[in-house]
Amino acid sequence: MREPAGINRFFDYIIANKWMTAAILIVVILRLSFIGVMGAMPQDAYYYFYGQHFALSYFDHPPAIAWILRAFTDLFGRHVFVIKLADTLVTAGALLAFFRLARCFLPLRRAWNGLLLLLATLMVTILSLVSTPDVPLLLFWSISLIAVYHAVFENRKLYWIWAGLAMGLAFDSKYTAIFLPAGAVLFLLLSEEHRRYLWSPWFFASIVVFALTISPVVIWNVDNQFASFRFQSSERVGGVEFHPLDFFGVIGHQAAILLPVLLGALFYYSYKFIRKYKWHTSRVPARQLFLLCFFLPIFGIFLLISPVYWVKINWMMPAYITGIIWISTWITVKYIRWQWICSLVIHLALAAEIIFYPVPIHSDDTMIGWSGLGAGVKKLAAQYPDDFIFSADDYKTSAMLNLYLGRMVYSRNVIGENALQFDFIGTDIHTLEGRNAIFINSLTDVKDDVDEQAFVEELAPFFSSVTPLPPIVVKQQGRVVRKFLVFRCIGYRPPQPKR
Repeated sequence: MREPAGINRFFDYIIANKWMTAAILIVVILRLSFIGVMGAMPQDAYYYFYGQHFALSYFDHPPAIAWILRAFTDLFGRHVFVIKLADTLVTAGALLAFFRLARCFLPLRRAWNGLLLLLATLMVTILSLVSTPDVPLLLFWSISLIAVYHAVFENRKLYWIWAGLAMGLAFDSKYTAIFLPAGAVLFLLLSEEHRRYLWSPWFFASIVVFALTISPVVIWNVDNQFASFRFQSSERVGGVEFHPLDFFGVIGHQAAILLPVLLGALFYYSYKFIRKYKWHTSRVPARQLFLLCFFLPIFGIFLLISPVYWVKINWMMPAYITGIIWISTWITVKYIRWQWICSLVIHLALAAEIIFYPVPIHSDDTMIGWSGLGAGVKKLAAQYPDDFIFSADDYKTSAMLNLYLGRMVYSRNVIGENALQFDFIGTDIHTLEGRNAIFINSLTDVKDDVDEQAFVEELAPFFSSVTPLPPIVVKQQGRVVRKFLVFRCIGYRPPQPKR
């Protein structure tokens, strides 16, 4: 029986690019092995903590990632492997949705090239191994664009409803999703051929569905004095300072997650587009304009604000969905091979870091040492069973101990400071009055504990005495990789309510 032509083309592609195929297999195997080998990241623990305190939404972000982790851990148990498996499966869904979206705009071979470009990135590795709101965001972002494509270019009216629902779910993942309806409106404004949809009843129906879908986030914010909306808008703007060199820092970390080949291609084709069309958007083919309306505004806005506000590594991720599809119209296999060579080198280096930890990370944003902390604190909890446990960094140490201990570990609200989501779980710290506590302080540099020791002075107003205990030292292959300071705090005095 004769094989279908598509299968023949697929095997011809593999034979012609055998070294790239080997790189793909190695990288995919490494990613799958990381699910079981890599320890929990603080973000994993924090969003797991979200899910253990079920709510319509949360302080830092909307609820999608929390609900996903709650579902997986309820079904399969409270294990780091389960959390990372959830991220991997959702990211796999995002890749499938990306390919389906690419096929709306590209022939099969070009869509395959686009998928290979995306699959090679460190961005996909991060999404599949670290729990963040971007994990469900990219899935629903891609699904939203598929629905909008069918509604606009094929005049399939019911897809406006699906578009509103998917955009709402994207917003329930992360506030960056506001660029989805904004991008759709921008496209309809710029495309004379499709502008009529702006006053279509189906378009308004999609807005209604979007509003209903995001209602849990809105209700939570109304009930909590718009705490999350304020935190992600006006309170962030308050930190604006002029640092022109940060622009190059943003370029650097985007090159790291996309790899230089892909980022260079995005800049190159963006430059060619601007040079060719300038501001004459009416001359841009409608399908190309569609892709660009969901790429250039996000990409451009975050680049422009980078000298005055530090742009985080994951903020531009949604833009790359349509950006990669757009450049896949022209990019050749030669450059895709180089993308995969870079990817193989990066992932082998990442594997070495996870297994051997040759380069110390002077930050709590690491997978190293947290399970050792959990084991150490379990012994302390057994020694002092009536003591409550707390830490006072942003969220990382407290969240990790919540994950590994399976019990409530308090945060810096114990000493009267804002504690992010820990402030919104209904905890009444005054019920702890008079109790003793174990305070855990993480060192970002195992050789320098002077500043962290000095921090203990801030505990003095809240306890009758604070006594150091032996630190928890975590070793890997005979080398100290993490150190956590431990203090016994006697007679808790809660902070007085602010007037």
